[in-house]
Amino acid sequence: MRFVGFRDGRQIQVGVLTGGDRVAPLAEAGEFYEDLPRWTARARELTRQELAGRELAGLSLAPAVAGSARVVCVGLNYRAHAAEGGFPIPETPAIFGRWTASLAVDGTPVPVPPDEAGLDWEVELVAVVGAELRCVDEETALAGVFGYATFNDLSARRAQRLTAQWTLGKNSDHSGPIGPVVTADEVGDPAGGLRLVTRVNGEVVQDGDTKDMIFPVGRVLAHLSRTMTLRPGDLVATGTPAGVGHARTPARFLRPGDVVEVEIDRLGSVRNPIVAWPES
Repeated sequence: MRFVGFRDGRQIQVGVLTGGDRVAPLAEAGEFYEDLPRWTARARELTRQELAGRELAGLSLAPAVAGSARVVCVGLNYRAHAAEGGFPIPETPAIFGRWTASLAVDGTPVPVPPDEAGLDWEVELVAVVGAELRCVDEETALAGVFGYATFNDLSARRAQRLTAQWTLGKNSDHSGPIGPVVTADEVGDPAGGLRLVTRVNGEVVQDGDTKDMIFPVGRVLAHLSRTMTLRPGDLVATGTPAGVGHARTPARFLRPGDVVEVEIDRLGSVRNPIVAWPES
């Protein structure tokens, strides 16, 4: 099943795609993740009704994420990506955070901050937590994944490099486009291999595979769970493969007028135009 978010007044509702162009509303995002068994059971009922729900094109889409969710990201989690940056293979996942306010959906224009030469692209697999995970092993952690989504961790490299902490450069406006949440049973274990691709203006600039992950999904979640209790609805972005713009010679960045698209097997794609920073 595939779940999307949409705006309903001041709330973000979660709905299930019942066909190619219809969404059956389920619950407010916070309620949805608080009782996943209830709402996924309801979603299964609705998906049998092909005409259930509202037209997708008539909705104001939003990330299918609760406002209280944490967005935890992993840096340098692909061997080839570590190598292109001249970094040794890390012994422990490098962790940084995003805020939900930085997330966006397919089609959202992403502005380049005024002090940046451009934005860098990073196709990533996001794991959506579906169970409370506290001090669990890798197998339990992987079994606790509700679903996965395609994600673009667009990065403001100048801001990212100002200090050893990456937070500022990873939270520029609308810089986290994310796709629908696809349930884990439809995706399988990413360690088996999922192709990740980034295209800029139609040109392939990243072409990787989750088989190249240094720390697989279960290991990342188990590692996090030994310090912080992960809760349903939390997001864990699992790193990007080789091919990012800043590692090129010369460096290449997304500028106003560019269109960036990220795609992952079984999950689909997210496409966003890059625009200038709005004048105040």
